[in-house]
Amino acid sequence: MALIPVGETGPRLHRAARLEDAVHEVVERRLVKRGWEPSIITYAGYGTTEWVRVMARVLLSRPVPKTGWLARRGSADRPKKLRGWRSFATVSQMNAPVIITAGGERHEAIGDRGGFVDAVVPAKLEPGWQTVTVQSGDGEPVEAPVQIIDPAVTFGIVSDIDDTVMVTALPRPLLAAWNTFVLDEHARSAVPGMAVLYERLRTAHPGAPVFYLSTGAWNVAPALNRFLRRHLYPVGPLLLTDWGPTKDRWFRSGPEHKRLTLERLSQEFPRVRWLLIGDDGQHDQEIYAEFASKHPDNVAAVAIRRLSPAQAVLAGTLPSLPESDTSVVSARFGRKWLGAPDGAGLSQLLTEAELL
Repeated sequence: MALIPVGETGPRLHRAARLEDAVHEVVERRLVKRGWEPSIITYAGYGTTEWVRVMARVLLSRPVPKTGWLARRGSADRPKKLRGWRSFATVSQMNAPVIITAGGERHEAIGDRGGFVDAVVPAKLEPGWQTVTVQSGDGEPVEAPVQIIDPAVTFGIVSDIDDTVMVTALPRPLLAAWNTFVLDEHARSAVPGMAVLYERLRTAHPGAPVFYLSTGAWNVAPALNRFLRRHLYPVGPLLLTDWGPTKDRWFRSGPEHKRLTLERLSQEFPRVRWLLIGDDGQHDQEIYAEFASKHPDNVAAVAIRRLSPAQAVLAGTLPSLPESDTSVVSARFGRKWLGAPDGAGLSQLLTEAELL
């Protein structure tokens, strides 16, 4: 079996991270003494016919009795409406060892400080949606879906989430906290026409992957997946970030996460030209422009959802530039740079650009 180390190593951790780890170790030790056991949450991964990226998280959970009414409680008894704070009220297992089985081969991997497992393992899998398993200790293997991208595919979609597919009015701090920790997930609304646009793109480009790239924390991944399914968005891997201090700073950099992820995708799929979809309420335009300048052959077009003046103010930005100014941006980078307030408008522009 191959050892895939994914825990954090390197220079001395930032004091915020050291404090977080110290508290975490005390809590984890006490819960283990009370009989709490490791459990695994898996996230959709992706790969090629030669390798696969597997993402999961190892949490500590209260043991469920094998008999009695608690054992008989199924998913039907779970709360129908979930507050965002519940996603963050979890305890992970630090540096947890796991076994990944992909394509019939077993690989060892180690989680990071937050219990997150992010490992690339060799695997011979057919294109399409496949399944791998992740196992912690003597626990039962947990299945993880992975999208295997056909080597012949040359078009893909990278989409932001906040204010691109889901109206969230981020990043204004108070509204961000309300949307993340308090608001019922069913109260969030979809951006008009975007789900139809994505489905049309998938139809026009069979086999094209859809990656949802966001600065959101992995804690909210289950809620995001439910939102995407509920509003009929195409299934695709989420590319999120961790929650809390990093090894060298108090808070993670969302823009840096997006830059590094786009760079990684360009290296993993050098033949794919990406349609980059975002909004003008955060840093998407700047990040996409930088990527288009650096990797012009990997960008099919940039589609920006323009916020209304009211939405822009709520998001903490100025209203978007007039449409005439977007042509200047397009000319500067030599790419198709499209802007519209909703999915219908972007669909028309993408049709004119011969991408639909």
